[in-house]
Amino acid sequence: MDLLLAEASQQPFSYSEQGATRGELPAGYRHDHWSADLCPDEAQRFDNATTALRSWVCQRSAGIVVQPDVPPKDGQTFVLLIRLRPVGWVTATARVVYTVEEPQRAGFAYGTLTGHPEQGEEAFIITRADGRVRFDITAFSRPRVTLARGASPITRALQLSATPRYLAGMRDATD
Repeated sequence: MDLLLAEASQQPFSYSEQGATRGELPAGYRHDHWSADLCPDEAQRFDNATTALRSWVCQRSAGIVVQPDVPPKDGQTFVLLIRLRPVGWVTATARVVYTVEEPQRAGFAYGTLTGHPEQGEEAFIITRADGRVRFDITAFSRPRVTLARGASPITRALQLSATPRYLAGMRDATD
């Protein structure tokens, strides 16, 4: 894993629109947005949701392993290990594009590197408003490598199957 991380740290982003999940999503990609009302904004629930998000609960709840398993910070490179039955594990490299640490919002976005089969960015944001804690995922992506393009319906199905598990993981973390 150390060698893979060292190689990943040298990889550039595989797309040019870093930070675009903060605003208008770029043309030429699939655009996705999912939201979940997590819980009432009571006691420490916003803080608990933020802590869960920063400990990669979303990814773990979808069966994805993140290495290194440390809270995301700006510029951090990491590897996603994704189990694809029955073929085994697929690795995908990414880097944290930005983090959000505000009184009413917290989260991060990461973008794909050249060692990732897709290209694009995904943002995971916790918001407190109107007495509720909310979780939003905003993403843009498209297949990057030939295999991913050829298997686009399968890779898309994998993306879409992970999202409900992301949302469920965050709901469970705030119960």
